Amino acid sequence: MKLAIMQPYIFPYLGYYQLVNLADTFYFYDDVNFIKKGWINKNNILNVDKPLSFTIPLQGASQNKLINEIETAFDRKWLDKFYKTLEQSYKKAPFYEQGISLVKKVMEGNHSNVAELAANSVVEVANFLGFETVFKTSSIHDSNQSHKAQERILAMALAEGANHYINPIGGQEIYDKELFASNDVKLNFIKANGIVYSQFKEPFVPYLSVIDALMFLDKKGINDLMPFFELV
Repeated sequence: MKLAIMQPYIFPYLGYYQLVNLADTFYFYDDVNFIKKGWINKNNILNVDKPLSFTIPLQGASQNKLINEIETAFDRKWLDKFYKTLEQSYKKAPFYEQGISLVKKVMEGNHSNVAELAANSVVEVANFLGFETVFKTSSIHDSNQSHKAQERILAMALAEGANHYINPIGGQEIYDKELFASNDVKLNFIKANGIVYSQFKEPFVPYLSVIDALMFLDKKGINDLMPFFELV
């Protein structure tokens, strides 16, 4: 069984969905400390030919709090402004209606904190794409939170009965393949490779939120990009 564990990000880039799609079970790591400069509540969309950042307003955001302890703080006025920004950026994109409807479904759905909102953004897109991944949250797992990062991840993998743990490429300096192997768990790192599709102009602007792909590609077009990765 292939397992992946990641902090919940708001409408993350396509590489995140490659990891989700590759895993049989995917855990949202929601009971770890919030990272202010991370991607939990912010991402980039396309503004003509360059990235444009958006940030979900939060209440009492602090790196001393867990992700699932931080509430969102947006209202109708903010939502309407966000939707207007998306319209200005993507109204002429071929699948604008598809993209904006998914965004609205997530943003106006039920959530009690930013972890739930971000997780919902991943789950709704994954469901739209037809992924069969099982989603869970680390906060309901009985693994010992006193364990340090690598030890807790390994404990969760063993508790789930996973024999293969897959992590984003950035974790190469954190996770030890020999430690996982000694516990009969194969460890690999996924690296997105060659994700390119047609936007309004060339050259292609990479690493944008999945919102961008939803505006320019249909379901098949996005799924066709899922194999563009390598495992190391």
